[in-house]
Amino acid sequence: MKAVGYHQNLPLSDERALLDLDLPEPVPGPLDLLVAVQAVSVNPVDVKLRAGVAPEPGQAKVLGWDAAGTVLAVGAQVQGFAVGNRVFYAGAIQRPGSNAERQVVDARIAAKMPATLDFAQAAALPLTSITAWELLFERLGVRPATQAGRPETGGGAGQRLLVMGAAGGVGSILVQLARQYTQLEIIATASRPETVDWALAMGAHHVIDHHRPLADELQRIGCMGPAGGVHLVASLTHTEQHYPALVQALLPQGKLALLDELSQPLDVMALKRKSLSLHWEMMFTRSMFGTADIAAQGALLAEVARAIDTGVLRHTLTRRFGPITAANLKQAHAWIESGRAIGKGVLEGF
Repeated sequence: MKAVGYHQNLPLSDERALLDLDLPEPVPGPLDLLVAVQAVSVNPVDVKLRAGVAPEPGQAKVLGWDAAGTVLAVGAQVQGFAVGNRVFYAGAIQRPGSNAERQVVDARIAAKMPATLDFAQAAALPLTSITAWELLFERLGVRPATQAGRPETGGGAGQRLLVMGAAGGVGSILVQLARQYTQLEIIATASRPETVDWALAMGAHHVIDHHRPLADELQRIGCMGPAGGVHLVASLTHTEQHYPALVQALLPQGKLALLDELSQPLDVMALKRKSLSLHWEMMFTRSMFGTADIAAQGALLAEVARAIDTGVLRHTLTRRFGPITAANLKQAHAWIESGRAIGKGVLEGF
């Protein structure tokens, strides 16, 4: 089958950084779906692994942790899926990725894709939706509404959430979830006119500039006092750079959740005086360790699909890069590496 992968870690300027390959067909296990991949999206994790994780000796590594496609076969223990179903999922980091014509995925972390979206629009959603949902409702502990679009039944009343990097893939979904499922007051950060407009369109109540002193920006919108100004922080990028300012911005007993890579340990002692708590989010944890609640990811994707189909949430696809080829994937990786991506970029078809 056709696939795109690499044999060694190389910069995009090298023609061998990503290669068009012909690989053996995957074989599904008893809990797996075999999926004909129709569309994939690109995330920062693809770029990080391409740059820093070498394939097994003599093997090619296939990236891709977002896909939408059609079920070709179901494992003997799979429930709730049938051949022909259109599905979407983010896969597992320890298994071959979605940049291939066919992929096997654990059925428990997949869901039927929104009926109102095409494959490309659906492929933009899984990884960021899972990450944002887990970060907001599980790591930060905000209670989601009993029904999408009914924020008055959700938690967070009287609390402020600061979302750092709100115009990226995860931020685009996180802001929507916070607006549609909680009573939180949402403060997003963005620095360009187009990213400010995007964050507001996603549902932010306020947008501040993360290139300016955070305390000053929060003071400007009337959300900063001597002890801080926000109850919750979702730091999605450049956490090390902003960490002292985030500690200052958090109110006593506040919560800080993050997901980006760090070059050095954070000073957790800085959190003690205010009794602040630190929460890591990695959406691959459940699939990597086969946790008892692994099926929670399939369930939350099903909820996202329902919210999309009822118009409560919207997809975040902003750019289509063409068919799934090495050349097009290089363009998508370069877009991510630029640090100027808004929403999600997708490739579709072989």
